Parts: sequence; C-alpha cells; structure tokens
Amino acid sequence: MADTAFSDTARAAFEQATTASLSAQLVKRGFRTRAIAHIAPVNPSTLRAWGPAYTLRYIPMREDLATGAAMADPDNPQRKAIEVAPAGHVLVVDTHGMDVSGTFGDILVARLRVRGVAGVVSDGPMRDIAELQKMDFPVFARGNAAPPSYASMIAVDAQVPVACGGVAVFPGDIVIADPDGVVVLPAAIAEEVARDAVEQDRLEAYVRQRIEAGDSIKGVYPPNDATKAAYQAWLRDRGE
Repeated sequence: MADTAFSDTARAAFEQATTASLSAQLVKRGFRTRAIAHIAPVNPSTLRAWGPAYTLRYIPMREDLATGAAMADPDNPQRKAIEVAPAGHVLVVDTHGMDVSGTFGDILVARLRVRGVAGVVSDGPMRDIAELQKMDFPVFARGNAAPPSYASMIAVDAQVPVACGGVAVFPGDIVIADPDGVVVLPAAIAEEVARDAVEQDRLEAYVRQRIEAGDSIKGVYPPNDATKAAYQAWLRDRGE
C-alpha cells in the first residue's frame, strides 16, 4: 500500500528497485550513509516494503516511567504511533541500540496491518516472532527477544529525525526494504534515484545473462560502449 500522492511512475519505481541498486545510485550522488545493514525480514513471504517514513524514537528506560501502566497511557508515543501512523507509511523505529527487548509484538503489529501501514523497520529485535512469521505484513528487524520493550527502553517521541541503525531518517523520507537491507531515500531525490536503480537492475540482468552464457567480465561488467549498444539492441528485441 502506498501514499496516493505518488505518480504511477514513481510508485512503479519504488515497488521494483532493489536496495542494492538504490545504494549504488545513492553512492554515485555522494550519499554513502543511506543504507541500514543487518536488518532482515521476519517473515520470508513478506520480503519487501516501501513508503514514506513515520518515525518513532526510544531511549534507555527509566524504572518509574517504563512500566506496564505507563505503556497503556494513550499519550505514550509508542501507542500513539500505532494508532496514527498513516496508511501506506513505513514505521521506522530507533531503539537506541537496545537489543534485549522486543520493539513490538504480534498484537501491535496486527493493529498496524489492519490500519494499512506499509511495514515496520526497527534496528532492534521483535518479540512474538513465531506469530509475526505467519503475518502477511512486512516487518524488518534485528533479531528476536522475549521481553517487552519497556524492559529496557521507553518511547519518547515520534515524527522527529531518528537514527535507525546509525542512519539518519527524517519523517517523509522514502524507505525501501528488501532482503539485502533497508535504504532511506531523501524525499527530494527519491523518484530519480529509484528510476535510475530500476534501469541499473535491468542492465545488470542483461549483463548477468551474458556472463552466464560464458562471456568474460572484461568489457561486460562494468559495460563498455559495445556492451551498452548490445544492451540497447536487447531492449529493442524485447519491446522495451
């Protein structure tokens, strides 16, 4: 599910571009810190998510604040985020490097799914992993943990810049996640980066075809002028 403000062209690019090629395109533009590593999909059947970032930030817990009762407060930033993160957005969570308690469990994730949120990205673990693995909803996280979030951290604010996995994420950045990790695109250049990444993926599919047919990488990867011309002919033959 995606924000309806995107053009069909932009939406198609965001849906298709791989994080590997997106990262390469960002590096070409001087952006070397836009990829969150060591984060993987919890459910192997939900390997992709994309959408504008809705951010949530945790800090280390303080015992008088991080209690079950405090977590139930409707003004708690975690609970508010679960209820107000817009449909089509990706909830991006900064756990401040804490890895001993779960960011969310199956009930909160189920609520996000029902509300139409596009996915969750957390640099911390999740709990209720066995249940999350059954949900047709993209959750990208760093491992698993049994204790609830308030065992080690408290949510303090939402829709502010965060540092998820060491990457600066601003509300509205375009987040794209797949099995290679998570890439965060500055909104102002997101569409052009995704468009060029899709083209890179298409070119690399052709290059791989050549390599698997027995060609040397010399002049093929990276492609020289002759390979680029052959690629254009390949596209014409395919009607692309």
